[in-house]
Amino acid sequence: MAEDRNIYKIHDNGSLGEVQIADEVVAIIAGLAATEVDGVGSMAGNITNELVGKLGMKNLSKGVKVDVLEDVVCVDLALNIEYGFNILDTSKKVQERVKSAIENMTGLNVSDVNVRIASVEMEKTK
Repeated sequence: MAEDRNIYKIHDNGSLGEVQIADEVVAIIAGLAATEVDGVGSMAGNITNELVGKLGMKNLSKGVKVDVLEDVVCVDLALNIEYGFNILDTSKKVQERVKSAIENMTGLNVSDVNVRIASVEMEKTK
């Protein structure tokens, strides 16, 4: 699976070396930032991701697709929203949080954060 990763150079200092980041790392940052927003119940994933989750393995980039082109990031998120939360307001907060997290942690510019609401779920117990 490591062979499927795309790696991007985000910094190059000739005397000290370079800093590279895998697209999966950017996806994990996006997924974690999105789930910190009130009203986001969980990330939505495909059947494979759901089976992996039930088997006890963690996939922190579930429901996230990241494209990095020339230091610009485009993020697609699939979310499950908690019942009772305003979908538009929650989605806007997710977009802002994800954009901020990626830009602050990686130095990459985020051009788009596209949010797809996959389902509505009952409020999670805390």
